[in-house]
Amino acid sequence: MVKVLGIDEAGRGPVIGPMVMAGIMIEEGDEALLEGAKDSKLVLHKIRLQLDKKFKESEGVDYKVLVVEPEIIDAAVLSGELNLNWLEAHKQAEIINELQPDKAIIDCPSINCESYEKYLRALLDNKEMNLIVEHKADVNYITAAAASILAKVERENQMEIIKQKYGDCGPGYPANKKTQDFVKNNWDKYPEIFRKSWSTYKRFARPEGQKSLTGYEI
Repeated sequence: MVKVLGIDEAGRGPVIGPMVMAGIMIEEGDEALLEGAKDSKLVLHKIRLQLDKKFKESEGVDYKVLVVEPEIIDAAVLSGELNLNWLEAHKQAEIINELQPDKAIIDCPSINCESYEKYLRALLDNKEMNLIVEHKADVNYITAAAASILAKVERENQMEIIKQKYGDCGPGYPANKKTQDFVKNNWDKYPEIFRKSWSTYKRFARPEGQKSLTGYEI
């Protein structure tokens, strides 16, 4: 039987908290095990939790979830050698190499799927693996959709831990006003939860007394 793995991420863009990569694998023909899976953005929170539990407990389903902390993201972005796309490829390769599928379906983060596939394939133990690297894979393939559910639920779990420990920081996305205010007021108190390479963080993280571009202290 052909083992099919789908991979997706959650939390690529936030300034607060980790990015989560998830892979879920079934045998081809066992798609019924993932019934209900769709792009996590299209699923209500309570349904995501139910699906996450069902998938993880289903016999015939293998999965792997990786939590990529802010310091790892910053190190990649600031390295001059990696970027966020290539970091994703390395984490996807880690999942693929551990689960050893016959086919892997990737929701491609890059605008250039061909170039991304070439980079990812070079990281694999099995260089001849059947790879499907496409945009909107989480919409078009049930395994990638199921992976998006696992990734989203773990990202939400991680954010809940942060909120309980540090206070309500909103969803962690730069466009959110509550998140912006939290970064502004806490950037120097809890450095471990912020992505310091993000422009939102840099905007507020100035040495004490340094003036902003408008001439006013922040």
